[in-house]
Amino acid sequence: MANNMNDILSMVPEPDYEALVGRIDNLWSSAKNRAVEAVNAQLLDANWLTGQYIVEFEQKGKIRAEYGKFLITRLAKDLTALRGRGFSRSNLIYMRKFYLYFPKGETVSHLLTWSHYFELLKCDDEMELQFYFHEAINQKWKVRELKRQIKSSLFQRLALSSDKKGILALAHQGHPIHTAEDIIHDPYVLEFTGLPQKKRFKESDLEKALKDNMEKFLLELGRGFAFIGRQYVIPIGGRQFKVDMVFYHCILKCYVLIDLKTNEISHGDIGQMNLYLNYFKNEVCMSDDNPPIGIILGARRDEVLMEYALEGITNQLFVARYQLYLPKKEELQAELDKVLAKRN
Repeated sequence: MANNMNDILSMVPEPDYEALVGRIDNLWSSAKNRAVEAVNAQLLDANWLTGQYIVEFEQKGKIRAEYGKFLITRLAKDLTALRGRGFSRSNLIYMRKFYLYFPKGETVSHLLTWSHYFELLKCDDEMELQFYFHEAINQKWKVRELKRQIKSSLFQRLALSSDKKGILALAHQGHPIHTAEDIIHDPYVLEFTGLPQKKRFKESDLEKALKDNMEKFLLELGRGFAFIGRQYVIPIGGRQFKVDMVFYHCILKCYVLIDLKTNEISHGDIGQMNLYLNYFKNEVCMSDDNPPIGIILGARRDEVLMEYALEGITNQLFVARYQLYLPKKEELQAELDKVLAKRN
């Protein structure tokens, strides 16, 4: 019987059978994804409504602040007894905050999970929360990626390079990428490399650490970067030059060249990167590519020296600093508050 079955099955062309397996596999993958999305939507709606019920109960009963503290504690105890896990005092506090921050249910995006919102609601500033909300959706951040960006104070770092109007736009729209300036951070935070802050290390060590942690480096660089290679060879006049790292930016449609410097960026580094950019424009870029972008990433820079070194250069060339530790959010926020306090 088994032999007869094998003989019959052998008559079916293999490509046709593989196509059948593929169709069924895709069917169940899609069904599973839709089921997960449906469960997530229901969970978010339930969390939001729980927050609404708590707030409306507080307002209707005109509960005093002292009793309000005990309400959540009592609810956590009773709901856990009825429903089990998921109703801790902390969770209920965040469900309440969830409703208060998103009082209109239609503004809640089901593209994010409750774990995303749990992290978002830890932001003290509403503008900061709105920025990460939009960016998490636009860039499809996983929860761990969202946590890292909040921890690295991405909003404050980007906002400090803008005026008051730009900061407000950043908060309400996220961080759109239209020009080369939009992809530049200063400083870049590279704490994930694990390199020592005070001990000396080689540029090759930094380059290797970034390559070994490419997923985290791409997250720090921002949306649209695709890694091409390291130590990219540029042959000119019988000599070979090497660019530390080369990327392609899928939104700006151009190559991005990054040179790493462990010390202060010099004027000679500017000339070298300008050489690389000219080569790429003439020898590497295709007709439908936009002009390449060069970023010199160093530990320090002299602003006056850089101003003179960059004057007259027509290529898109930028110098930026990196640091191997997370910035102090309080200091960045204080500087941001000063910008926001100024009149337009």
